[in-house]
Amino acid sequence: MAHGGSCTAVGAITLKNVSKEHVLAGGGRLSVLESISFEVADHSFTSILGPSGCGKSTILNLIAGLDKHSSGEIKIDGARVGLVFQQPRLLNWRTVADNVVLPLEGQLSDKAALRVIAQTYRTLVGLAGHEDYFPLQLSGGMQQRVAIARALAIDPDVLLMDEPFSGLDEITARKLRQELLRIWQDTGKTILFVTHSIAESVFLSQQVLIVSEKPARIFKSTKIDLPYPRQYGDIRLFEIETKLTNEFLQL
Repeated sequence: MAHGGSCTAVGAITLKNVSKEHVLAGGGRLSVLESISFEVADHSFTSILGPSGCGKSTILNLIAGLDKHSSGEIKIDGARVGLVFQQPRLLNWRTVADNVVLPLEGQLSDKAALRVIAQTYRTLVGLAGHEDYFPLQLSGGMQQRVAIARALAIDPDVLLMDEPFSGLDEITARKLRQELLRIWQDTGKTILFVTHSIAESVFLSQQVLIVSEKPARIFKSTKIDLPYPRQYGDIRLFEIETKLTNEFLQL
């Protein structure tokens, strides 16, 4: 088994026959992931789509190195991985600027450099002028923008996003999806995005990986060959959503 570091794989992320089991209190084993294999191309936008509780977040945690797989191989082309959670997880006693540079404080002592980095990524996510705000003074959507800026501040090769918009109202979520696509195109990052929303996955992605119920496996991989920018209400998006919905019902 391998994890992290550079690799010879074609894609930015490669999983080969990855399985994950939990050992239960009575000595039994619970299979969470079963022989998961897929590849995510460099600079691409891929979504992992599946029902709640199917193991999507487990896949992300394994790639991020927050958990260990039981068997198989995980390779990442690049040393740095940024992670955006479902909840922003900001420190309420720190300003927006200080939250953004939090991951860098142990690596970079130059305060002027930290200010420049904070300003760069605040501007990128549309929060210029909010550097002195505290999280509780911001809306949920603005808090999630701070979380995205914080993940980008380390200049990651891969950005992992675990249902970051699921707790937001639909209008705010729609705005942030469009903003995320702009950020992706501006930065060229590789994004792996977890969601249980078919519409969200189709709107955002170049590739959608459909995951089955536990023990999770890749049920199907679908390419979304529509150009960007994409528009809500596009009949072509709706047709793909309908097709994926029918396939989803076969799980």
